Amino acid sequence: MTSSTPTTSPLRQRMIDDMRMRKLSPKTQANYIRAVRQFALYLGRSPDTATIEDLRNYQLHLVDHSISPVSLNAAITGLKFFFDVTLDHAELMAKMQPVHLPRILPVALSKEEVARLIAAAGNLKHQTALSVAYGAGLRVSEVVALKVGDVDSQRMTLRIEQGKGHKDRYAMLSPVLLERLRVWWRVARAQGKMLDGGWLFPGLNPIEPLSTRQLNRAIHAAAEAAQIDKRVSMHTLRHSFATHLLEQKVDIRVIQVLLGHKKLETTALYAQVATDLLREVISPLEALHPV
Repeated sequence: MTSSTPTTSPLRQRMIDDMRMRKLSPKTQANYIRAVRQFALYLGRSPDTATIEDLRNYQLHLVDHSISPVSLNAAITGLKFFFDVTLDHAELMAKMQPVHLPRILPVALSKEEVARLIAAAGNLKHQTALSVAYGAGLRVSEVVALKVGDVDSQRMTLRIEQGKGHKDRYAMLSPVLLERLRVWWRVARAQGKMLDGGWLFPGLNPIEPLSTRQLNRAIHAAAEAAQIDKRVSMHTLRHSFATHLLEQKVDIRVIQVLLGHKKLETTALYAQVATDLLREVISPLEALHPV
């Protein structure tokens, strides 16, 4: 995505250069290119010849083929970049409109389920990585990007560099999590798996970090071994972290900061899954006097 190849057309190369100028992530660049390529296949000609009606009909085509709302909006976003930025013809996107995404409540595990899940992970590295995801509320991309130097035992924080939205922040480091990290550090160092100042969770080659795919596979295997029937992913541990803090009466604005949420409304969603809080509410039915 970042360099020209003999088969790259001038139009595609211009779009690639436009994305590079804005320092879009490699994943975003790949998604945008894919969106334009799929539209060109539908169109049967160069995408820069498309009309407003062509784009409108393409959205209808995607809807008729039962594309998910998330995938539909992703396609529109990629095309919008191409027509707005690369071609400088924003007016062509006038008939393409993103669709409303249904709000789905996050899945949260109980504390007992989290303990079983972590214990069922296949090895110490995975157990420790899952402990970090839950104990600090980190995204899977943030867990694998941690380096040894990001652990600050004096201030009891984890430094998160360039998290979502390209923002740095500090996450909490509890005494229990610090001890688990120290155990993992000693074992990994003794086995020659961790380099000085290197990745906290190195891959098979210590020069490279553990991949998000590997960690996702590990948590799915752990959920199966722990016989947890809920839909479980690495993000489930982040959801559980927020939910359990809310149930512990931690101020929601503090939780917002710990999670790195830009909007408080995003954090407030966890109030709907904090079942301990719901159980504490007394129904008005209880106050009725029999007649």
